[in-house]
Amino acid sequence: MTDSNGAPAVHLVHTADLDAATRAAARSLLTEVFEGDFGEDDWEHSLGGVHALVREGPELVGHAALVQRRLLHGGRALRTGYVEGVGVRADRRRRGYGAAMMAELERVVRGAYDLGALGSSDEGLAFYASRGWRRWLGPTSVLTPAGAVRTEEDDGCVLVLPVAAGLDPRGQLVCDWREGDVW
Repeated sequence: MTDSNGAPAVHLVHTADLDAATRAAARSLLTEVFEGDFGEDDWEHSLGGVHALVREGPELVGHAALVQRRLLHGGRALRTGYVEGVGVRADRRRRGYGAAMMAELERVVRGAYDLGALGSSDEGLAFYASRGWRRWLGPTSVLTPAGAVRTEEDDGCVLVLPVAAGLDPRGQLVCDWREGDVW
C-alpha cells in the first residue's frame, strides 16, 4: 500500500495495541528475515515501544520497532530511542519499505528522545549511514549488575542519530543491561 504521495504506507502501533495476529506475523517475519537467527531475547527487545508496520494487502511485509533505553555518555543518562527488529521480506526489498519505516521511527526519535541508537549488522551499515546515522567510534560497554563491562565485539556496529545531546563520538557509550545481545 502507498500513501497519497505514492510512498509506502507505514502504520505506527504501540506494542500494547498489537493484536495477536499482527504480533505473530511480525515475529514470524523477523524469524524469516534473519534466517532463524532471531531468538526470544531478540523478539523481547522489540517489544514495549512503537512498531512501524508495512502491509501489502492483509500481509505484513515490513517491521521495525523503537523502544526506550538509557545510554550513558559524558556523565549523563540519555533518553534513547533504540531501533530493533528491522526487517523487510526478501521478495519485497528495494521498494522503499525499509526507508519508509525508518523515516517514521526517526520522526519519533527527533520528537521524543535525546538520541537515536541501534546495533547494525555489516549488511545494514550503508543503509543506515545513508539516512544520517553515524557510526559510534569510541568504546562501547554495558552496565551490568556488577558494573560497566566493555563490549569490544560491538565496537563499530553501534550507530547513533544525534538529536539534542552534545556527543563526543570517540567517547565511551554505555548501554543499560538486558538479556541476550546488549546492543
